[in-house]
Amino acid sequence: MSRLGKLPIELPQGTQVKLESGFIIVKGPKGELKTKLHESVKAAITDKAVTLSIGDQTKVKDKALWGLFRSLINNMVTGVNQPYSKKLEINGVGFKAAVSGSKLTLNVGFSHPVVYELPAGIKADVQANIITVSGIDKYLVGETAARIRRIRKPEPYKGKGIKYSDEILRRKAGKTAGKTETK
Repeated sequence: MSRLGKLPIELPQGTQVKLESGFIIVKGPKGELKTKLHESVKAAITDKAVTLSIGDQTKVKDKALWGLFRSLINNMVTGVNQPYSKKLEINGVGFKAAVSGSKLTLNVGFSHPVVYELPAGIKADVQANIITVSGIDKYLVGETAARIRRIRKPEPYKGKGIKYSDEILRRKAGKTAGKTETK
């Protein structure tokens, strides 16, 4: 039995969940999210909570899906009430970022500025050298932050590049000048 899957998902005030033709739809004050349920996972929706169950509790795959969909739906409920955000930090001389509409322009040491088109539902905010990526879909926020980081990964010698604000870089020592031995 899935320890995580059997826990009910509590619905905050103002959050609505409905089941429509195999899709579960979560509406809240910040927006609406929708995902397709696997056919072996069944949802029971009440006014205060959502409970998931599976048909055969002896199948390992079904138990894994049970916990997975419980986590996915819980992330949806959390996201429509309080958006997720990731912070990225830009380090390097002359490295900067700017947002205009749904485009993030990065000057990160290339001969040209890199323009990144933000996906629908994702907002970016730039304060000094910190980029904040936010949205209601946890997966999309994390994926967007990872794609922005991938534009210029931090290098281990000087730490130049784009990194997560809570990421700890392992720094390497640079080359040392060759020693000359005296007799």
